[in-house]
Amino acid sequence: MELAFSGEVWFWRGPAPYHFVTVPDEQCAALEAAAASVTYGWGMVPVGVRIGDTRWRTSLWPKDGRYVVPLRVSARRAEGIDLGDRVDVRLTVDG
Repeated sequence: MELAFSGEVWFWRGPAPYHFVTVPDEQCAALEAAAASVTYGWGMVPVGVRIGDTRWRTSLWPKDGRYVVPLRVSARRAEGIDLGDRVDVRLTVDG
C-alpha cells in the first residue's frame, strides 16, 4: 500500500521529544484496515517514508484515533524542514 499526502510539522515535547506529521483522516482509514496484518504491537505500522529526496524506514504511531509519522533529525536536516513547515509525504506500508 502506498499513500501520499501533505501535512504540517509539529513538535511533541514529551519525555522523548520528536517532530511529527499527522496522517490525514482519509488515509488513516486505509491504514487502519491494513494495520491488523502488519502491526508488530501497540498499533505501530512499519512504513517506508520519503520526503523530497530523503528516504527512511520507521513506524507510524497511533495517536488520538489517527496515525503520526515521526521525522528523523537526519531527514529534517537533509530536507531543511522546520517546525510548522508543510511537507509532502509518501508512505509505503511494509508487510
